[in-house]
Amino acid sequence: MQSSRVIKVLAAWLLGLMLAIAGAITTIYIVNVHVFSPEQQVESYLEALKDGDGERALGLLNASMPEANAALLDGPALQQSAAAVESVQIGEPLQAGDGRVDVPVTYMIREVEHSTGFVLEKTGTEWLFFNRWEFVPAVLPVVEVSVINENEATVNGTRVLMPDGRNQFAVFYPGGLEAHYTSQFFAAPAQTLSVTSRQGSAGRIALATQATEELSEAVDAQIRSFLDTCATQTVFQPANCPFAFQTENRVAGEIKWSITEYPTVSIEPFNGDWVMAPLTGTAQLDTSLQDLFTGTIEPISVPQDFGFTARLAVTDEEITVTPVVEY
Repeated sequence: MQSSRVIKVLAAWLLGLMLAIAGAITTIYIVNVHVFSPEQQVESYLEALKDGDGERALGLLNASMPEANAALLDGPALQQSAAAVESVQIGEPLQAGDGRVDVPVTYMIREVEHSTGFVLEKTGTEWLFFNRWEFVPAVLPVVEVSVINENEATVNGTRVLMPDGRNQFAVFYPGGLEAHYTSQFFAAPAQTLSVTSRQGSAGRIALATQATEELSEAVDAQIRSFLDTCATQTVFQPANCPFAFQTENRVAGEIKWSITEYPTVSIEPFNGDWVMAPLTGTAQLDTSLQDLFTGTIEPISVPQDFGFTARLAVTDEEITVTPVVEY
């Protein structure tokens, strides 16, 4: 009777031990899948990007810095890059050989679908049971940004320096970049770039700076003022002006100039500066002339096409247009 009780106790103890072992195995499996899996490492990395925590993201990615500007690797610039990545789906790991796996991630950037593969390798265990996965070491990709005739730009909301109009920036992936240049007199429309892999060169953003409407209107006003002043001169050859009239007859009436077609202002970049395209227009002369042989006096209205150039100087406070008239 007593031995029967012992057997039952031993059986219960063995059952409990087996259940405990089974539970431990299950727990280890679940923790490996959900906490120490390669997918979890990828998810943690993507969360670091969203948090703008560049230091943590760099450590998780096991990446090294290229010779490039680091202005986009932390804080708001990084958060804006990560915010462009939407509808993220982390797939099942694919065997890549040599103890490595490739974790596919699909997502959308500005309504375009992309995918990125993250390669991780098993580097050991934690507490004897839990797998340790790490990203295969890599160098961060680089994006080149250029801007015409300026030494700064804005990338992902962050002002960055652009020596000689260009710079290279290290970036995390995946992410979306948006760059632009904006000032009172010059601006470059926003350009975007999607960074989707760890390739060394992730692409280029070229900002085409142009004169703003405010600058064009200010320059146009100065050109019109110059020509209107020329038109007030009651002579056939207004001084320092691009139009004139020649005749062998005698003036027999008031000389009156008017501008019938003003030049169209075009401001273009050239050799690191801003220049104005040649200016053309039409003036009209109204007067009366007397024929020296017959004495006849006749009114005339003569259109005169003209052309000239102008130098442009722009500072933060002043716009100066200097007409250049060649005779």
